[in-house]
Amino acid sequence: MRRPIITLTTDFGLSDHYVGTMKGVILGIARDAQILDISHEVAPFEVMDGAFTIAQAYPFFPKGSVHVVVVDPGVGSARRPVLAEAAGQFFIAPDNGVLTMMYERERHKVRAITNESFFLPGPSRTFHGRDVFAPCAAWLAGGRRPAEFGKLIRDYVQLGVLKPQRVGKRVWSGTVIRVDRFGNLITNLHVDEFGDIRKRSFELSVGLRRVGRLCSTYAEAGAEEFFAIVGSSGYIEVSLNQGSAAKQMGCGAGAPVELTFL
Repeated sequence: MRRPIITLTTDFGLSDHYVGTMKGVILGIARDAQILDISHEVAPFEVMDGAFTIAQAYPFFPKGSVHVVVVDPGVGSARRPVLAEAAGQFFIAPDNGVLTMMYERERHKVRAITNESFFLPGPSRTFHGRDVFAPCAAWLAGGRRPAEFGKLIRDYVQLGVLKPQRVGKRVWSGTVIRVDRFGNLITNLHVDEFGDIRKRSFELSVGLRRVGRLCSTYAEAGAEEFFAIVGSSGYIEVSLNQGSAAKQMGCGAGAPVELTFL
């Protein structure tokens, strides 16, 4: 039989013991599991950043994979742990909207995890990654049925409107959903919806800057030139050639953007 795949996406970083401890819990239950790290550098407490990160990664995993997503500023509160099924894969996460982008993309069903027999004994109030999410993922990957974890729910949390809004005849407002490590400003403007940007004149406003050039590669731009580019995720990004657009513009996740076709 194929070894089960469990992925981890967190905002824990790697300087503490948190990620290693979660892996130990998983292997203590599902010794044959393949544990793969998607990222542990999600911006701390930024649920939207976690939603974006997992949404870009899961389509490239085989069916049956179990994805653990722990960006959980509400740990220890009344928020629920959930188990979602979509695209032939499984997602275990806090019910705080961190799976929103996957929900928007895929047909899915969601269960509240209420069967505490899958938790470690006496779960802490501050480390559910270790005591709740990791063991649940291991039991699920080991063959336990999703229905054993809890009942289906419809009132699971989704983040606010993520899609751009039309505010004029040729104008859309959007937002920066993530800043990558190179300082590229990734917007929620997806090329599938705004493909005209490749053939029409446009103006993309972010902060106090206005960008009107779309490049196919980073190398096309001149030194210290701001430009737009369609990133590997399909979202339109604002970039600075060999520099940080975010730093130079003084913008980050949540900053408003406006796209105008001229």
